[in-house]
Amino acid sequence: MKIGEPIINSIIQQGMLPLFFYEDAEVSLEVTRVLYRAGVRVLEYTNRGPAALENFKLLKKAQQVEMPGLFLGIGTIKTEQQAIDFIEAGADFIIAPIVNPAVANIAREADLLWCPGCMTPTEIHLAQQNGAPLIKLFPANILGAGFVNSVKELFPGQLFMPTGGVDITKENISAWFKAGVVAVGMGSKLITKEILDKASYKA
Repeated sequence: MKIGEPIINSIIQQGMLPLFFYEDAEVSLEVTRVLYRAGVRVLEYTNRGPAALENFKLLKKAQQVEMPGLFLGIGTIKTEQQAIDFIEAGADFIIAPIVNPAVANIAREADLLWCPGCMTPTEIHLAQQNGAPLIKLFPANILGAGFVNSVKELFPGQLFMPTGGVDITKENISAWFKAGVVAVGMGSKLITKEILDKASYKA
């Protein structure tokens, strides 16, 4: 079995990868619980603030006790030290906004899926050279579904997942899947700041 294959299969089956960060640990935990109860089995918590590492450790503890079958990964990993810290904290997979071969090596040594962010054919090629089975197209709202149509024949068999400003309208999501992506990353358009600030997920 290839590194990350069960996680990739789960992302494809899920059709989307929810991702979020919030500075309050309890809010982060409750949102994770709500997503799990809604059927989410692969989730990305993003490294977007000073509290991210400690919050992630709390989520991992809860995952192990009350969320069987959940793959919990960490996103926005740009440096080797960040990768090491979150792998030690129990990350199930690593997602990055950039292609950093050093991070790829660390993930590979830990037998973890590494999913880098790419915006150009050159970056996609570099990601492939460093063993990325799934590539995040980022930022998706700048690239658009037409980008996938233009490059997919250059990279046959490569799995793509647009992330960053993906609109949650039926038309937009359909356009991405029609272009050939295997899933979409859904962040602030799905889990909005207002929902987090007002704890609207409790409703």
